[in-house]
Amino acid sequence: MAMNNIPSVDLADFLSKDEAKKQKFVQEIGKAYEEIGFVALKNHFLVEKLETNLYKEVKSFFDLPLEVKKKYEIEGLAGQRGYISFGKEHAKGKKEGDLKEFWHFGQIPDKDANLTEDYPENIQVEEVEDFNAVGMEAYKMLEKTGIYVLRALALYIGLEEHYFDHWASNGNSILRPIHYPPITEEPKGAVRAGAHGDINLITLLMGASSGGLQVLRKDGEWIDAVPKKDELVINVGDMLERHTNNKLRSTIHRVINPPKEEWDKPRYSIPFFMHPRSEMRLDCLEECIDEENPKQYEDITAGEFLHQRLVEIGLLKK
Repeated sequence: MAMNNIPSVDLADFLSKDEAKKQKFVQEIGKAYEEIGFVALKNHFLVEKLETNLYKEVKSFFDLPLEVKKKYEIEGLAGQRGYISFGKEHAKGKKEGDLKEFWHFGQIPDKDANLTEDYPENIQVEEVEDFNAVGMEAYKMLEKTGIYVLRALALYIGLEEHYFDHWASNGNSILRPIHYPPITEEPKGAVRAGAHGDINLITLLMGASSGGLQVLRKDGEWIDAVPKKDELVINVGDMLERHTNNKLRSTIHRVINPPKEEWDKPRYSIPFFMHPRSEMRLDCLEECIDEENPKQYEDITAGEFLHQRLVEIGLLKK
């Protein structure tokens, strides 16, 4: 039977002391990521009150006049921190800019992180008092959730459970509040977000303020991703697909424009892109290579791969 929505899994099973429940979660999420690359996850660490506060702060920021927001668009950062204005980013292979503006919160590493690179400082917004504090609180809860998901995937692949912990903790992850403004005229070939795969290990997405997210099924059909109110949508990114030699799938997805009668409504969406430390090697894992599935990719680090992709999507000049 064809899948018409993404599978739902419960992190409480993985966190329970019951080994059978833990294994059930590992198998369910692993199979879902082999089949469609997306799950809806309940009982994560982003509590409802924090999510509500985050949306309130994000809306307050995007409601600011454009000239105020533009002062937070910093040249030379390739969009890695702060504000990125309307139409700057496009899907790989497309020329039309996506119909969105967004913000980037980045990692504040632990003092003892021993990083090989310096991350840019986060940009502080003066006009919205709690914007930065609430944003970074959500960042930490999503990062914590992501690490548990990666632990389950490590077990599914046949690795030691904590294999990803070092690489994903203090990683180059990004929390991206996005504002898709109301559509005022017939878009010329542009959609709110063109069909794309994500660059990173995994992406965690809290329920957007309106629908539109679609996932490309194996048979070529687009299906709506409709999580319940308390669920996060979590998908595999290109880095993890590459590292697992295509065992786990980075599925193409998009955000379509709403029906014309809903053009006057804005849409807010807040994905957390979980990136590892830049020196993590993404070489195909031996556990994922065999005669039927030989090695598919050249060896590369996460930092090299990220640079390559930022050029392709227009955020970085070569």
